[in-house]
Amino acid sequence: MDATYDAWAGPTVGELGELAVLDRITSRLPTGSPLLGPGDDCAVVAAPDGRFVVTTDMMVHGPDFRWAWSSPEDVGWKAAATNLSDVAAMGAAPSGLVIALAAPQETPVAVLEGIADGFRLAVDALAPGCGVVGGDLSTSATFTVAVTAFGDLGGSAPVLRSGAGVGDVVAVSGELGRAARGLARLFRDGVDHQGEPDRAATVASGADADPDVDRQRRPVPPIADGPRAAVAGATAMLDLSDGLAIDAGRLARASRVTLSLEVDLDEVALHGGEDHGLLATFPADAALPGGFRRIGVVRDRGDADLLRAGAPVPTTGWDPYADWDGAAG
Repeated sequence: MDATYDAWAGPTVGELGELAVLDRITSRLPTGSPLLGPGDDCAVVAAPDGRFVVTTDMMVHGPDFRWAWSSPEDVGWKAAATNLSDVAAMGAAPSGLVIALAAPQETPVAVLEGIADGFRLAVDALAPGCGVVGGDLSTSATFTVAVTAFGDLGGSAPVLRSGAGVGDVVAVSGELGRAARGLARLFRDGVDHQGEPDRAATVASGADADPDVDRQRRPVPPIADGPRAAVAGATAMLDLSDGLAIDAGRLARASRVTLSLEVDLDEVALHGGEDHGLLATFPADAALPGGFRRIGVVRDRGDADLLRAGAPVPTTGWDPYADWDGAAG
C-alpha cells in the first residue's frame, strides 16, 4: 500500500470496484430533500422562485490539503464548507451538492467513507436541510475532490460583488486569520527534518490539538448570515476564501469604489486565507444582521482598492499558481 494511506486500513477502491465503492459512500451522505436524488443520470432540485445559484470548487492533494495533516473527514468537511460559503455569499441558502471524486487505485475505501462522513458532518452543522444529490467516481494519480453546489435565493435578488456604493458600511461575518495561523503552525511544527509534512511530528508537537489548526482543516463559515445579509439589504458581498485584502480588492474593483478600513487588523487577518467568512457592504442606516460587524466604509474610487489609516493596502493573498511549491505530503 502507498505510504500516503498507511493510516487507513481495509480494501482499496481498485480491489472493490466502482459500484461497491459508490454503495459504501452514498449510504453515508446526507440526502436533503431533492425532488429526485441519486440514482438517475441527473438529480432534480427544486428552485421555488424560479432561480438558483450554482458554484463549483476543487480540492486537490498537494496545493489544497495534505494527508499528513488532514483526516478524510477533514477533507470532506472542508470541501463542503468552501462551496457552501460561496452559495451564502450570493445571499442564497444551500439546497444541494454534487460531488466528484478521483482517487488513486490504491486508496483504501475507508478514506472515501471518511470523506463522505465529513460532508455529512459539515452539512449538518453548517447548512441543515442541504443534501448530496449526485456525483461521480473515477481514478487518477492525484486525489481530487470536485464539488458543485446549488442554492435557493428564496425570492431575494442575488447579492453581487458589484453593488457597493459610496457611504456604505463595510462589514465582515466570521473569523479572520485563524486558518492562516493554523497553516503556519503546521508548516512550522508538523514537518519532518527535511521540512516535509509529517503526521507524527504534527501530533508530537501539539499542533494536532491547536484550535487554529482545527480551523484550517475544518473552517466554520457563517452560512446562515448570507441570506440574512440579503434580507438586510446588503449591496455587495463575497466569500473570504483567499484573504480579506485580496477579496476586498475584488469587491472594490467590481463596484468601482475604494474600501477604507476603520479597524486595526494584523497582517495575518488581512492577508491570511481559508477562513471563508463573508465580506459585505450595507447602506449606512442598515442594521447589521447576524454576526456581521463593521470594519470600514466605502469611499469614492481612488488610486487604491483598499485603504488602512489612509494608506494603500496590497490586495494580495493565496494564489495556487504562485504559492504552491509542488509538494504533496
